[in-house]
Amino acid sequence: MFVHTVFFWLKEKENEQARQQLHAGLKELATIDEIQTAYVGAPADTRRPVIDHTFDFSITFVFSDDASQERYQVHPEHLAFIDACKHLWERVQVYDAVS
Repeated sequence: MFVHTVFFWLKEKENEQARQQLHAGLKELATIDEIQTAYVGAPADTRRPVIDHTFDFSITFVFSDDASQERYQVHPEHLAFIDACKHLWERVQVYDAVS
């Protein structure tokens, strides 16, 4: 199993149109066939010292293996998402894990 988690910080946090555009793009990404399980979300309303709630959106995509994740990385829909939405974020942080 390969778990791909990505956090996004918007450039314009108060821009509702930008927020909606990024959210829609992330939800569309979740439909790519290589993904077994997909979660798209925003920070929970939890506040403890160990929790980073500064991001605007996160995705967690589960793939059956590394090869599936590699196909996702070059998938035309993934590349189109990056081209269409990269101007919306100021920061992206990726965490990949295998089991």
